[in-house]
Amino acid sequence: MTPDRRTTFARPDLADAALAGSVAAERYSAPRPARITAPLAGLRREPRPDCPLDSEAIHGEAVDVLDVDAEGWAFSRLGRDGYVGYLPAEALSFSAPAPSHRVTALRSFAFSGSDLKLPVAYPLVQAALVTVTGEVERRGLVYALLSGGTATVMKHLAPLDAPPADDFVAVAAAYVGTPYLWGGASSLGIDCSGLLQRALAEVGVRAPRDTDQQEAAVGAAIDWNGDPDALVRGDLLFWKGHVGIVAGPDRLLHASGFQMATVIEPLGAAIARIAAGGGPVTGVRRLPGYSQG
Repeated sequence: MTPDRRTTFARPDLADAALAGSVAAERYSAPRPARITAPLAGLRREPRPDCPLDSEAIHGEAVDVLDVDAEGWAFSRLGRDGYVGYLPAEALSFSAPAPSHRVTALRSFAFSGSDLKLPVAYPLVQAALVTVTGEVERRGLVYALLSGGTATVMKHLAPLDAPPADDFVAVAAAYVGTPYLWGGASSLGIDCSGLLQRALAEVGVRAPRDTDQQEAAVGAAIDWNGDPDALVRGDLLFWKGHVGIVAGPDRLLHASGFQMATVIEPLGAAIARIAAGGGPVTGVRRLPGYSQG
């Protein structure tokens, strides 16, 4: 079987040392751990800026790096799902401190100091990881002092060991209105599989990145007779290249390229519209303990 290039940390000239003997390459090397220091970093299949996004890495996220070329592209693997591609080297650090907190708000800001009236240093999105070095209160608002000299509001953060959310459908629903972005993985822009991956991550469930991977690995397949009334809240509907979440009776929650946004729409109408374009439902999956009737 041909290795899946999306999750095989190798190319013809270089491969992860752990793949020696199983994947052919001119040489092998041990990856170097790094972290994303930009607000977001696009992961691309090829080392060029006009290549479409495959995914995005979020501030503070752990990545492994095998090589940085002369043009400033880092051949990398994302820690959250093992996805392989090229990141801009300027977006990562090999010496960033270990994070202590994660961003829980959909969107927030790191300010240039501990005052909301100060200029914004960079935006933060849900799941961004930061290192809190101290706290300060100003006018009743507690600020988290961050490594690098910036600050954000403590109410938008949670310690890394805080309990996860308990309802991934509610997490995904909070993204309604977020612009659709092919390869997007954040609340600034997201695609269908990115939405599912992010919502599941917030409840502590790891999921792969792309829809075909998710259809093969997330939850368990259930028999479906084509009747939308047979589905329950939290069921996952898959089409070729698309996934949506049942949000309630006759309600489909998904990041839709048709509407160019994350939306909740009538399930039956969505199934009919997608089928009319040549896309029948390919499978339905259910996560035990998370689907709710």
